[in-house]
Amino acid sequence: MSFSFFRKAPKFWERRGPTSLILWPLSWLYGLILRARKLVLDTGLIKQKPAPVPVIIVGNIRVGGTGKTPIVIALAERLQQLGWNPGIISRGYGSSSQLAPLQVKSDSDPALVGDEPVLIAKRTHNQFPIWVFPKRQQSIRALLKQSPNVNVIISDDGLQHTGLARWPAREGGRDIEFVVRDGRGEGNRFLLPAGPLREPATRERDATLLTAKDSAHKIGQQEDYFQGRRAFSLLANLGAAYQLINPNNHQTLSQIADSYLPNKITAVAALGNPQRFFDDLLSQGIAGKYIPLPDHASYTPEFFEKLNAQCILITEKDAVKCAAINDERIWVVPLSLSLPDNLAEWLQSILQRPDPYRYNL
Repeated sequence: MSFSFFRKAPKFWERRGPTSLILWPLSWLYGLILRARKLVLDTGLIKQKPAPVPVIIVGNIRVGGTGKTPIVIALAERLQQLGWNPGIISRGYGSSSQLAPLQVKSDSDPALVGDEPVLIAKRTHNQFPIWVFPKRQQSIRALLKQSPNVNVIISDDGLQHTGLARWPAREGGRDIEFVVRDGRGEGNRFLLPAGPLREPATRERDATLLTAKDSAHKIGQQEDYFQGRRAFSLLANLGAAYQLINPNNHQTLSQIADSYLPNKITAVAALGNPQRFFDDLLSQGIAGKYIPLPDHASYTPEFFEKLNAQCILITEKDAVKCAAINDERIWVVPLSLSLPDNLAEWLQSILQRPDPYRYNL
């Protein structure tokens, strides 16, 4: 199910009020549809063929981005260090109409395959096979046919994709479901359209990945959300910025803060949660004008020409859509994310389990 209509979260999603309460009957109806769909799957009337290799799903229950893409990159790189050969699949949000799975490379057109898969390919220097298609089972088959050495697949999103059969780790299998949660949490905790949730916050999952800076403190306080659930805090850091038209030209964020007056710096972000990027910049001493745009928004040279700034800061996700833009003022701020050792060890222990399908299907 597509939720592209909600590319920019309305404010009433964050707390309950008159608007969300008026829309609540529609949320109840949506929840009824979800329960009916789950019931059909639980009865086994629809036969699903599992993937021949373990699948790690990195998703969110909240509409809009919660920081999944850096996690997918970090997971692929860490699994490779552990001796695995990962492949990556994605729906390819914003991609053109496709009739079959497409392989993504760093020079692929974001309009054709989506901005996030191209970002993953660029950041990982095409080390991992990446395929996009809304029907993820078909992507898996295409990926494994092209790269038969792949022995674990990471799905960028897909928690709500019922066509992707899996045996979650919590049930003794090797497939893993991660729910990514950022500082916004679940807002008013209503389902769409009264709230931001694609499914209830109580959904089962193997683990929650927390990207908010104060997540460790919340876990320590045993917030209700974390009761009885495995959760890992992930630390993200902004790196030195590089010039869009000359990636070999770098400036640290401290140098940018010292070189330009705040009223001459503009930061632009088309993310699910652009405020997090702006907050991270501010914590690094970058004050200026912040322009949030809807997630996956595209850019034109005219857009940047109208900005009254000497320095324009954008994310790497935005940069993949700006390849045709020649503006020396634009600097790209990379974000790196590290996985805690206990997460890597837990992953390894799950993936090394024997294939449960071999004995149960």
